[in-house]
Amino acid sequence: MRYILVVAVALSVLVHALALFGFDFGMFGEVPETAPLQAELRRPPPPAPPPAQPAPPPPAAKKPKLPTPAPASAPPPLVPPSSAPEDALTPGELLPPEVASAPEPPAPAVTPPAAPVLAGSGRLAFVVVKDTLGMQIGRAEHRWEFPGDGTYRLRAMIETSGLAALFKPLRQEHESRGRLGPGGLQPESFRVLRNGVSRGEDADFDWATRQVRLQRDGSVQSVASGSQDLLSLNYQLAYLAAPENGSTIGVVTGRKYQPYSLDAFGEETIETPAGSFRTLHLRAVGDTITEIWIALDRWRLPVKIRFTDKKGDSYELRATEIDITEAEPQ
Repeated sequence: MRYILVVAVALSVLVHALALFGFDFGMFGEVPETAPLQAELRRPPPPAPPPAQPAPPPPAAKKPKLPTPAPASAPPPLVPPSSAPEDALTPGELLPPEVASAPEPPAPAVTPPAAPVLAGSGRLAFVVVKDTLGMQIGRAEHRWEFPGDGTYRLRAMIETSGLAALFKPLRQEHESRGRLGPGGLQPESFRVLRNGVSRGEDADFDWATRQVRLQRDGSVQSVASGSQDLLSLNYQLAYLAAPENGSTIGVVTGRKYQPYSLDAFGEETIETPAGSFRTLHLRAVGDTITEIWIALDRWRLPVKIRFTDKKGDSYELRATEIDITEAEPQ
């Protein structure tokens, strides 16, 4: 009996290990790594025969030579007038008063930046659940800072825990820095670390030229107004005027830049370890699918996030704690 119990436990551990080894922590919003390219040497095909040369065209008939016209007589030389017209302005004269006193055109109005929805700093903790297993495989944490000077800093950490950490210890970190623009968050830099080491997937934005430079391949790509990185996307939703109507948002994942279509599924009341929330259910679709539930009564915080990869596996981040530190009056 004891032997059967040990075997059953061992099989259970093995099944869970296989399932856990199957997930990719490039998951939470990122596109899984593509398979490596394979090269194969082959004998080149024989050269194709040269194309037949077309026959030369027949010589063109000579045009009859026309007689050369006689040169026209040169026009008489221009003689400058002895005096300028009486009504002409000389260099020393002033402009008429009505012209000199004309007001300059007004400068174009500058749109002020949006007010921060999350003033001050705070922390949002999650438990990570793999839906296909129905078990917790990790934990996550988001932190934000809005110091009141027009800048922001977002940080996210996700790591395996429990049995998942035993078979696949992994910690991934994201950081987004930028400013508040008229339309909300305007990221300037995006950084990615895996187990404390850069993954070569950083991105730098230049909003003067509306371009982003991807460290992964060194490419520079044009970005649409309002584009976000993978982390700031979760918090930019709070600045959309009507997210329930859907929209399109450009997203930089660290590996590429692509437009995400944003769809809304209406209001839902959800239960999480942090409590019950009245939320708006949104879905951002690119190469993968990311669903976000923003709490309508709690600063539109992303209290639940679900990522579904190309294999159909889905992972959920469910809020467990919310800590808010209000900003001091300026």
